[in-house]
Amino acid sequence: MFSYFDKIRALLNKVEYEQQEQINQAVVMMTEATLKKQAIFAFGASHASIITQELYFRAGGLINVNPIFGREVMLDTEPITHTSKMERMVGYGRLLAEKTPFTKGDVLILHSVSGRNPVTIEMAIEAKKKGVNIIGITNLSYSKNVESRHPSGENMYHYCDVIIDNHGDIGDATIQIEGIDQKVAPTSTVIGATIANTIVAEVVKRLVEAGHEEPPIFYSANLDGGDQLNKALFKQYKDTIHYRF
Repeated sequence: MFSYFDKIRALLNKVEYEQQEQINQAVVMMTEATLKKQAIFAFGASHASIITQELYFRAGGLINVNPIFGREVMLDTEPITHTSKMERMVGYGRLLAEKTPFTKGDVLILHSVSGRNPVTIEMAIEAKKKGVNIIGITNLSYSKNVESRHPSGENMYHYCDVIIDNHGDIGDATIQIEGIDQKVAPTSTVIGATIANTIVAEVVKRLVEAGHEEPPIFYSANLDGGDQLNKALFKQYKDTIHYRF
């Protein structure tokens, strides 16, 4: 009935069947990091940061996911075009990474559809120097069809240990309306959030199977007792949490 619903269903099926191995690799990586009390970080610029927000401080989400928010590339920045300038600025991603408390064995989830801008590429480069394992969620066909804006000439996926392809259209927007050239309705947020939450669910499943009776999952603060349960979990995982609670 609605073309966008049809497109999303088709993409979800494609990602589920064609990215199983990569998603499982990400699950193993994050499960091992959690068992070893390593931190998990997430970063994206502009609309790509929506996946970071989805993973952070979310009921049913992992308490050890630490967001990296670059103030200059958040969507409440004005003028909004400033975010585009900043994600293309060489050096900004390095500065963000330098103030992030990465340690060897941590995991970094990076989300960038094109993967071409310096801010995310530099985040990957600097994290890699510190022994961080990197999961990249991107659009490989898009990324391989655009030139890097970073002096290295490489795009984000070149620096990722695990690359999960969202299989979207080049340009992200997906629905062609008769009479206009520009497509509408991007898919990366819906697909990216589905990938991220699939990983979370499978990580928790494996933690329980490993005998973890209290996996680090946020309880809803709107349920009675939720705040108390979250505080108790925070104490258990405080060494992996780098945000104020």
